[in-house]
Amino acid sequence: MNEWVERFSNPPPVVTVVRLAGLIAAGGGMLRGGLNLAGQAGVLKAAFAPRRLAAVALAINSPGGSPVQSSLLGRRIRAHAEERKVPVIAFVEDVAASGGYWLAAAADEIVVDPASILGSIGVVSAGFGFHDAIARLGIERRLHTQGERKRLLDPFLPEKPEDVARLEALQGDIHEEFKAWVRERRAGRLKADEATLFDGDIWTGRRAVELGLADAIGDLRSTVRARFGDKVRILPVGRRRAWPWRGLFRGAADHALAALEERLAWARWGL
Repeated sequence: MNEWVERFSNPPPVVTVVRLAGLIAAGGGMLRGGLNLAGQAGVLKAAFAPRRLAAVALAINSPGGSPVQSSLLGRRIRAHAEERKVPVIAFVEDVAASGGYWLAAAADEIVVDPASILGSIGVVSAGFGFHDAIARLGIERRLHTQGERKRLLDPFLPEKPEDVARLEALQGDIHEEFKAWVRERRAGRLKADEATLFDGDIWTGRRAVELGLADAIGDLRSTVRARFGDKVRILPVGRRRAWPWRGLFRGAADHALAALEERLAWARWGL
């Protein structure tokens, strides 16, 4: 009886947990599970809603993806945190690379496993060139555009130096946005020069702490209990997923390609 009285008269603090796992992409089908603002906005709102909220924990495991969705998610996290005046702690599992690190940097503190992979603060674009292949097959490419730049990096045309230069300029702009975000969020904590931190390299969790890209070694449960007490309520927050067979045969090719894309993204980090 006394335990119940204590629980109602002095309820424990609450720490909500938002799982941000998978490829970051604008479109997330049922079989893909991509991370984007449209899919996570409600989850984030719910995570910052409880009374007696002590902190929000982000369980991050992402190989990266869309820089725009990374930025939108990061800014939304910060908006909620500043409105509720609660700290956000990111807990990196296997990977927080590229856009995954962009999300981690939205937190006030980043906690990692010693073997986590962090970083990849850069921008990459990849594709294929098919112009020689279609020529050998006797296929004629027909493309009609209005606007000279509409042919930019068409995979069925020979690559042009001016097109590559234009792409690199765009990548440079995005890279600058990424670097500015890390500077803002990790201000005063970065312990290496920017040439080292921002060249797209990756590090283990322990090395990331040494470089100032992360703050501590630990795991979610132990850290939260040490910080807020053994009676803290750790409350997972997430959206329910639709049954996978609903629409299984709709857009099957799109789902297969999306799954392959995500598989390759994880494989890049050996996972």
